[in-house]
Parts: sequence; structure tokens; C-alpha cells
Amino acid sequence: MPEGSTKTWEELHQEGMGPTQEAFLDLVRETREAKHYCPAVIWGNLQTPEYVRAMLTLVVDFLESPRDIEAGVKARTARAELFGKDGRTYKTLLGEQSLRSNIGGSDVMRGQLTRVLESFALPGVTLGIVPSRAQLHVFPGNSFGIFDGKRVEVELFGDAPTYTADAQIQRYEKAFSLLERSAVYGEEAKDLVRAELTALGS
Repeated sequence: MPEGSTKTWEELHQEGMGPTQEAFLDLVRETREAKHYCPAVIWGNLQTPEYVRAMLTLVVDFLESPRDIEAGVKARTARAELFGKDGRTYKTLLGEQSLRSNIGGSDVMRGQLTRVLESFALPGVTLGIVPSRAQLHVFPGNSFGIFDGKRVEVELFGDAPTYTADAQIQRYEKAFSLLERSAVYGEEAKDLVRAELTALGS
């Protein structure tokens, strides 16, 4: 459930992508230290407008929610404006599969992967990629985010549980630290992105 709201994420989904993404933007604005793990798609804060548009179209079609996609695109892409502000830090892990999952077609993916390459230099961002052949120290699980060490948001099909109990948070902190052990960074991570761009062709 979004902080300060009486509505669940599921209820917001039924109102449309605009209200859902605005509520999440509020959470992102309030957060100073964030950790995110995205095994199969690109982390929301790094998504291009075209990728967001394609992604939200899939969500709307699946959930049969209102088609206010452009309002959702505006709110989600606004997260990028927070990089480098007020000392915010982001530790982010992408699964190598996230570079390959075809969201929106080849042109959209070229733009998105180019954006990922540029993102290694973003202020406050530590970006790692978990290679598909890396030995794992915990099972992959679903996408999740940890916000200021006080709450966890997990992404499921149409459902997004929020956990605030200490034991729950510590479980996800442990999972994140174990996933970090399998990740690569810097040029090694960039090479994985470049390889996918090459595979897409010109």
C-alpha cells in the first residue's frame, strides 16, 4: 500500500496508470537510499519514455485498467529528475535477462540499452548486472525495491505487496546482498549491454 494512502496498489491500478505512477513517484521522492533488483526488465528509474509506454501498454492490457498510458509515462520518467539531488543513492541490480526481454520491439530496445549504458555514470547510482551464467547464492525471485531500509515493494502480476516489518525487510536485505555477490560492475557490466546492442543490429 502506498505510504499515506488508504488505497492498495491493486486499487490504484484500477484507477489507471496515472494515479499508480504518481503514487510511486511520491515514494521515490521521499526516499534517500534505495536498493532495487530487477531480474527481467529494466529498472523503472532508468526507463526511456518509449520503453515505459510499451511496458505500461502491456500492463494495461493485462490488468484491463484505464488506458491513461501517457499520464503514466510522464510520472514514471519524472523519477529520473531525482538523480544527483539531495544526496540520493541507488544500488541497482539488473539481471542479464532484463537486457534481452523484448519490450516494445528492436527500436525501443536499442534506445533503452543506450540509456542503460549512459546510466553507469549517473550520480549516486551503483549499477550492477547479474550475468545469466553467474553462480547464484540465492534463488532469483521477483523484482523488488528497498526504500530507506524501512519498506520493501515487491512486483508481482498485478499485485505489489508492501512489507514494513523488520524481519521481512531483513530477508530482502539479505537477498540483495547475496545477489550482489553474483553481479559484475564497470566495464564488465557495460560489455554485457554492448553485446545486446550488437545483437540487435543497426
